[in-house]
Amino acid sequence: MINKHPKRSDEPVWWGLFGAGGSWFAMITPVTIFVLGILVPLGIIDANAMSYERVSAFVKTIIGALFVIATIALPMWHAMHRVHHGMHDLKLHTGVAGKVAAYFIAAFFSGLAVVFVFMV
Repeated sequence: MINKHPKRSDEPVWWGLFGAGGSWFAMITPVTIFVLGILVPLGIIDANAMSYERVSAFVKTIIGALFVIATIALPMWHAMHRVHHGMHDLKLHTGVAGKVAAYFIAAFFSGLAVVFVFMV
């Protein structure tokens, strides 16, 4: 028999942030590391292009601010969702407290990213 009054779940929100964070971390982070960790030190990209003034000016634009916030926040949501479900897999059933703690940490660091981006 079909339940005509199913209980609402908040899991789609957390799975959406998990998926967005995993996708960002898999596609954008390697390119960022390649550019900042390999191309700039090898001199392929001019080091002056990564000067504090230019990077600060980039972060002050809406695209730059969103990029920096997403680079910090989305992988954090992905990681904390993994931690939350990983604890369950390890038979550490923390219940709602573990869920709240994991997602609070992700929200806290996301908030810090927003605060620090707009303080620049």
